[in-house]
Amino acid sequence: MIEVEGLVHRYDGANAPAVDGLTLDIEDGSFVVIAGPNGAGKSTLVRHFNALLEPDEGAVLVDGTRASADPVAARTAVGMVFQDPRDGFVASTVGEDVAFGPENLGLPREAIDERVTAALSAVGMAGRLEERIDRLSGGEGARVAIAGALAMEPSHLVLDEPFAGLDAAGRRSVREALARLHADGRCVLVVTHDPGTVLDLAERVVVLVDGRVALDAPPDEAAGRLADLGVTAPC
Repeated sequence: MIEVEGLVHRYDGANAPAVDGLTLDIEDGSFVVIAGPNGAGKSTLVRHFNALLEPDEGAVLVDGTRASADPVAARTAVGMVFQDPRDGFVASTVGEDVAFGPENLGLPREAIDERVTAALSAVGMAGRLEERIDRLSGGEGARVAIAGALAMEPSHLVLDEPFAGLDAAGRRSVREALARLHADGRCVLVVTHDPGTVLDLAERVVVLVDGRVALDAPPDEAAGRLADLGVTAPC
């Protein structure tokens, strides 16, 4: 479980906090969309989940432990996939890249191979270990980035604007991967300013405006209120 308690985060030189006294709980196994207009504080919020940022006030607890007090535990429990996955690739082939995280945990080779195989299978990329990263489509690259996070076996998977820059086929392939992961019991959090692609998969929609929670509701209730909060409403 991720617990956000009165979180405040300020960037140097900003007139107002990026996140302003925000309180929120994310249940294990849930599928949550965190939406809001640009500059609402979405990315700032989720970067506290695995201690990429530290609070100015308040706290973020992951499984009962402050993320900032134990970043290693937080980053093990919360896998993060950023907007442009290619910025995070560290190897030339699919298999090598997905294996990078488990290798840095010092796991035995057999355990690493098992994790890589399972992670690639979960995103529909099984059997593509030797393919070059630079020859993948946008959707395939996004799925490999998700597999890299999954190989660390996190209980929560956070994706920041995972559909940005993808064509229709790429959006569909990533969406299908997320649906499979949630069906297998993984907590999935999708950060987006355009929630229409995954609104029907979500169990809950949280909308941020000016660093605060402006709406926290089931998708069917949230859909009719998104436009009024500066979020692209689904067609």
